Amino acid sequence: MQELYSDKNHFNNELYFTLCNTMKEGTAIMEVISKQFVYCNKSFLKMFELTSLNEIDITLYRKLRKEMLTAAAIAEREKVIKEKGFFSELVEYTSINGHSFFGEVTIRYYKNKGTEYYLVVVNPVEKSFFELASVGILMVNKNGEMVTANPFILKQFGYSQSEIIGKKIELLIPARFHEKHVGYRQKFFHNSQDRPLGAGMELFGIKKDGTEFSVEVSLGHYPSDGDQYVIAFINDISVRKKAERELKKINDELEIMVQLRTKDLMETLNQLELSRNELQRGITFQNTLLDNVGAIIITVDQDGIIQTFNPEAEKELGYKAAEVIGRHTPLIFHEPSLVKERASSLSAELQKEIAPTMELFYTMTSKGMHNENEWVYVRKDGTMFPVQLNVSAMKNKDGSILGYVGVAFNISETKKIEQELQQALENEKELSELKSRFVSMASHEFRTPLSTVLSSAYLIEKYNSAADQPKREVHLQRIISSVSMLTDILNDFLSVGKIEEGKIQVRPAHFNIRELILTTTAGMESTLKNKQTIRYHHEGKTEVFLDPSLLKHIIMNLTSNASKFSPETGLIEIKSCSKENKILLSVKDQGIGISKEDQQHLMERFFRGSNAGNIQGTGLGLHIVSKYTELMNGSVKCRSELDKGTEFIVTFNTKKMLI
Repeated sequence: MQELYSDKNHFNNELYFTLCNTMKEGTAIMEVISKQFVYCNKSFLKMFELTSLNEIDITLYRKLRKEMLTAAAIAEREKVIKEKGFFSELVEYTSINGHSFFGEVTIRYYKNKGTEYYLVVVNPVEKSFFELASVGILMVNKNGEMVTANPFILKQFGYSQSEIIGKKIELLIPARFHEKHVGYRQKFFHNSQDRPLGAGMELFGIKKDGTEFSVEVSLGHYPSDGDQYVIAFINDISVRKKAERELKKINDELEIMVQLRTKDLMETLNQLELSRNELQRGITFQNTLLDNVGAIIITVDQDGIIQTFNPEAEKELGYKAAEVIGRHTPLIFHEPSLVKERASSLSAELQKEIAPTMELFYTMTSKGMHNENEWVYVRKDGTMFPVQLNVSAMKNKDGSILGYVGVAFNISETKKIEQELQQALENEKELSELKSRFVSMASHEFRTPLSTVLSSAYLIEKYNSAADQPKREVHLQRIISSVSMLTDILNDFLSVGKIEEGKIQVRPAHFNIRELILTTTAGMESTLKNKQTIRYHHEGKTEVFLDPSLLKHIIMNLTSNASKFSPETGLIEIKSCSKENKILLSVKDQGIGISKEDQQHLMERFFRGSNAGNIQGTGLGLHIVSKYTELMNGSVKCRSELDKGTEFIVTFNTKKMLI
């Protein structure tokens, strides 16, 4: 075992104790054999609200744990310390004065001048993180046993600490999921990636009383005492799930009601048309219709003054019948500019001046023109809504006109559905265009590498002697290169698909940007043209906070393009610079360049420069670069002239990444 210090002759005890007393962690030293505490720092005394070392002994220290250790648990911990040299765990303590707190405890063994000691370090954990959190927090060991649970989750599931600690996590899961869940958790322990649990699945928990409820779970790995633990954050989302189901039910019922109502209204309108020739029967039918049809029905006399204003009209327009009958024309609630527009249009059609008054409606009806159009009504409170209005003349037996009847339907919902259908149609057209372009691009880009694979395979079959081995190796390399090309093309298509579906997640982390770029470019040297070289330079701090995976894709794509569109022996310059709140990445080549016109479309899907010629490519690379850059709060700028090379400058705003 190591000694406590290395220079025995010049060790300064006062300096050592001063160092210990400046630590925020509580630190104590205990003799292994006697179990007597021989030292503790000020932080240790403050945590447990002690005034001096004399107040603490091993019995009291163990009692200060909220959950007392059994003799077996103590023996197990001493065994781990003996085997590994240390033991770590998360413990809830209660001070001398009854104040509880959490601490991450590490106990280390060391030996000094023949005497064995335990060094106890208690690192306080913010209480609100665990005990006061309004979310269930649970820690599970690699055997699937619950080792720590916060008060919220105990209340959530209806258990006490003693009822769940040491039990399998499946205790909190309905029995029908137990078998599959064991496999899921074992697989998760071997996967170091933290993530939400059951993405796209509906998860359930079960309370002590047998009640099931919907939950949302996020998982994270937590290393402790040399082993791996999993921390689960569990939310009860049963209220949200219930609301979603009720909303879906209401939407389904509303859709059925709209269909039925539309059908009923159309049937009623047909009946009205048939009954016009029988005035007496029509009047009787109209009286019933006015109150129950669910449409705005208004009649006017020959002068256009309102004579009938049904309940639906009152409801939709906000006027009482008494306010308008015998006083106003329907123009009071017609949107004025639309009336003027229709009057002007009809005047041009009939080559006769039609005033923007009730004359507009009379003229169309009296001339036998189909008078059913969309209009905009203005309510009493000033709000507007679209209607489908049918105007018909009311005639007596000799055919003379007595007045007019207008039947209007509020088509706000219909308009909304039309807009949604139109949007869906546009989306379908865009998807169809993408599919067509994909098929066209794939058939073109796959043809060359597939032909290479086929011809090389044929020639390999012909080279069957040992002397032909070099030739076989050449063609095998051609096959490998072609397959790699196909893989890159497919990866581009898959990346675009994930971007369109919003499945790309940004996972920022701190890493060394210089090392990442050097490693990435070193792996690409074998793909460069003959005698092409890469020169890289970095300025500023090397540690950055971005998504290293997305940045690597950006570097590989821009470097690959620089190589493809540059001549052999060409130089590719890569620069990176880390400034305050900004990171710049530049990739510059001496290639064929890009015209000003083509630069306007570089980031579009499937776009290729007019001078790209027969150079292999899908037209997706720069689109993917731009989308990955946007995801990391960045922008892409292009500087290029034909035959003078191209430089792409990618700028990231790291201040936004931190937010």
